[in-house]
Amino acid sequence: MHKHTTLPNLMQEIVSDEDLQSITEAVGYHDTSRTFTVRTLVDFFLLAALHEWKSFRHGADVAKMYGLPTFHYSTVSKKAKEVPYEVMKRLFALVVSKCNHQTRRSLRFPKALRIVDSTTVTVGKNRLTWAPYHGERSGVKMHVAYSPEQQMPSDIVETVGLRHDGPVGERLTDVQTVLVEDRAYFKIERLDRFVEQKQPFVIRMKDNVEIHQKKSLKRLSSSSSSIVADFTCQLGTKQCRSKKRHRVVIFQDANGHEIRVVTNVLEASAEKIAEMYQERWTVEVFFRWIKQYLNVPTLFGTNEHAVYNQLFAAFIAYVLLRWLYHRTEKRTTSSLTFLSFVRRFFLWATSSRMEIRDGSCLI
Repeated sequence: MHKHTTLPNLMQEIVSDEDLQSITEAVGYHDTSRTFTVRTLVDFFLLAALHEWKSFRHGADVAKMYGLPTFHYSTVSKKAKEVPYEVMKRLFALVVSKCNHQTRRSLRFPKALRIVDSTTVTVGKNRLTWAPYHGERSGVKMHVAYSPEQQMPSDIVETVGLRHDGPVGERLTDVQTVLVEDRAYFKIERLDRFVEQKQPFVIRMKDNVEIHQKKSLKRLSSSSSSIVADFTCQLGTKQCRSKKRHRVVIFQDANGHEIRVVTNVLEASAEKIAEMYQERWTVEVFFRWIKQYLNVPTLFGTNEHAVYNQLFAAFIAYVLLRWLYHRTEKRTTSSLTFLSFVRRFFLWATSSRMEIRDGSCLI
């Protein structure tokens, strides 16, 4: 790995100073600092995610060893509160658009999938008084549209932890993709609207949903298939029933539990519909990964801008690592897993830092 390959340098390669200035101007933020700029804040949070810094104070103490300028921890704390998190959110969108364009992969399904789910980050209730959650906890929620083909998030909506997933999911739809969602997003009126809008979907049904005027679809039987049933019907009770007929596929998961999903994708086999829904687990793996390896549960700041700036920067860090991994895959015959690659990248970055301390190289 080249000695100049660090997350801040990757960010500089993808997002120019002109790009960053356009974003800050569009948001209406004027950066007056000459030393600790918005670019430095971005670099700080990227490094904090990768190296799991514990706080603003910890980051300020080690910053120079990672190529950042010397500053007091109060400087970065103030900057994180001051910079509108919309800047970091737009940076995330720009990085995703550029990186996804360069890492396109062949599709396993007739259309690209768009998996929508959310993850919650909680802390003590006194840390984020503006974001009460449950009991003695406060928290924020990141609602994510995830692409299993790209293995990257494609869109994010931020809310407080108590915000229900369903209404926010409306902001993450895309008619060019098949929307894959869990039961939290199931609503009968929504399914009818998706049919009218030609939004393809595969959504898990709630267990108590009634089935009306069931009509089985013809299919080739297979002893190895996990499919239990494949039919069209109307959904709901007489008081609240779908106006459209919907396709329902029932299949067994690896543990033998039956899962019912509703879809308007008619050209795919029932087995393929089951596969589409099972891809939903990739977003769960993604959430576990960023929480375990990108320091997401450790929130440094307490105000809205500081919290979301840090979280969006962590998602940017993930996209950059994925982009670098895909690029490395194409250039070498290495069969490293993504996790093994990131561990090597981290060890390399750590050894480079030690060399900087010795004065033997520069990042």
